[in-house]
Amino acid sequence: MIKSELVQHIAEQNPHLYQRDVENIVNAILDEVTEALMRGDRVELRGFGAFSVKNRPARIGRNPRTGQKVEVDEKFVPFFKTGKEMRLRLNDGVDHGDE
Repeated sequence: MIKSELVQHIAEQNPHLYQRDVENIVNAILDEVTEALMRGDRVELRGFGAFSVKNRPARIGRNPRTGQKVEVDEKFVPFFKTGKEMRLRLNDGVDHGDE
């Protein structure tokens, strides 16, 4: 499912809301999660999961084409850990469809 499909699905389930309003709400939520992660905050949505940022330290890597050693800079990567309720629901026979 992509963001536009999510917006459409939520709008269909909430006919009292305009689709553009649902899109604005979804964008606002995603923007706030992104801003929080950029500040180094952890974002926890109970039952769903938690977003955080993990640090990958600098290291010496290898260019797969040439085999030459290269220096890989430190970087920060987003990390998501599923919540207990979501894990239980996913493992209770829910149809996962084609992935």
